[in-house]
Amino acid sequence: MATETLQVWDYVVIIVMLIISTSIGIYYRFTGGRQKTSEEYYTANRSMSAAPVAIGLMVSFLSAVSLLGASSENYVYGTMYVVVNLGYVIATPFVAYLYLPVFFRLQATSAFEYLEKRFGTVARTVTSAAISLQLLLYTGIVLYAPALAIEATTGLSKTASIIVIGLVCTCYSSLGGIKAVLVTDIFQALLMLVAVLTVGITAAVEVGGIDEIWKIAVAGDRVEFDSISADPTVRHTWWSLTFGGFFTYLSLYGINQVQVQRLLTINDLKSAQIALWWSLPIAVIMSVVTCFSGLAIYSKYQNCDPLTAGRISSSDQLMPLYVMDALSEFPGLPGLFIAGIFSAGLSTVSAALNSLSAVILEDYVKPVYLWRNIEFPVNKFAYVGKALAFLVGLLCIAIAFLAQYLGGVLQAALTIFGVVGGPVLGLFTLGMFTESTTQRGGVTGLLMSLVFGLWIGFGQPKPSSPTLPVSIAGCNATSDITRLSSFTKAESTGDSSYFYLYRISYMWYCPMGCVVSMICGYLASHILRLFFKEESTELNPDLLVPGLSSRLRRKQANARDHKNSEIQSK
Repeated sequence: MATETLQVWDYVVIIVMLIISTSIGIYYRFTGGRQKTSEEYYTANRSMSAAPVAIGLMVSFLSAVSLLGASSENYVYGTMYVVVNLGYVIATPFVAYLYLPVFFRLQATSAFEYLEKRFGTVARTVTSAAISLQLLLYTGIVLYAPALAIEATTGLSKTASIIVIGLVCTCYSSLGGIKAVLVTDIFQALLMLVAVLTVGITAAVEVGGIDEIWKIAVAGDRVEFDSISADPTVRHTWWSLTFGGFFTYLSLYGINQVQVQRLLTINDLKSAQIALWWSLPIAVIMSVVTCFSGLAIYSKYQNCDPLTAGRISSSDQLMPLYVMDALSEFPGLPGLFIAGIFSAGLSTVSAALNSLSAVILEDYVKPVYLWRNIEFPVNKFAYVGKALAFLVGLLCIAIAFLAQYLGGVLQAALTIFGVVGGPVLGLFTLGMFTESTTQRGGVTGLLMSLVFGLWIGFGQPKPSSPTLPVSIAGCNATSDITRLSSFTKAESTGDSSYFYLYRISYMWYCPMGCVVSMICGYLASHILRLFFKEESTELNPDLLVPGLSSRLRRKQANARDHKNSEIQSK
């Protein structure tokens, strides 16, 4: 069966979406303060309300990677991945009441300014470099994912799709700043929801209801929630998904520049915490609906798997292929879906561009001026930021062309988050939860953890992930071939001939990276203190999490009182 292509009305819908997104950036460039100050460009003068920020937090987290990757994940591997949302739920109060208050006390544009105040310039520079690399790689994947959708449905090359999405996103995010990004997120979130619901609703109509989709999924072994193995080499279990989701959420919402910067566009801590809590159910609902869409797609292709039949080249193309097969007779609907995929990519990339621009400006450009004893031209601050956002956008477009070599988009994205985000989370956590960690020790732990994470995350060769049974028996009258996956429940831990660390589930990368960073950083701080005499300075209580900061204030107050009493007694 030939794949349908987009029609004129579909292109009209896509073009209108791109024009609206760009227009929002242009609007905020020429209204209000016209993005002439860094406060307006990067933090919207801290004037945003909780609702748009909550939506912005969701769409930057659930990107095109989630829409395409999570649906194909449930089609190919089953429903076990849904459990990751439990980890997100558990992690939310940790972010809201421990990590977020620290950044609100700081009120800085760059999240890494915390590390300079807590440890020193070296810690800030090394960590911001690592996170910048993470964001660049992830942004490349996010640009690549919508390009997959376009290629599968229109025949338009990935090259053209990546360039169009990248340039539109670079345009409105560099022109309008964070306010344009957040307002555009609302429009794009609506399109994302429409895109996902379209898949589920049309599938339910075709097979006779949601319950029929579920029955077909059960019959095809797609429904699985009983994987409780403690073996870390099993790809998805309750343990790996809960702990992996927990640490991934902390690394993304607790200390990541993209989300911290969005939360700091709100004026007060309580409203920011409300925005974080509001974003949770929105994100979980979108995640569950997207996962269910994978089962909906399976209900259509249960007897004719398009990947095995050669209709597509990657499982990440399943969702757009389904839309073209099911909706091509309705003018404009496939275009609306593609617009939703575009929107998911645009929202995430625009946030990354704005954040990377802020990091480069605050952590690299301004320190150079200070180092050379040259006053930074404050009146040109925003203009430099816009130029940086534009250049970063071009760099992300270039990186997107390399994303195709990273495997499935969902696993690739979570791998990048894990091997970089885990170690960085460890350093921030040491700074906020301990008083004795030093810069030498913390940076040592970070670097050791990064090397370890990159080794196990991208070391080769790795065993291929076991997949669930698929069939092509219904593809045509003469085909009765059925391809079954080559594993059973007992064999699902993988081929033991591969190096053990290379067989560990990618969901453990972030927890392992965080723990290794913390243990090595804490021990190194105490060991290196024996060899290097560091000047003892009084730690600012504001740099510790609530509770510990109060205890340190009391401790320091008692020490001062004791010192004063000794002086008076003398």
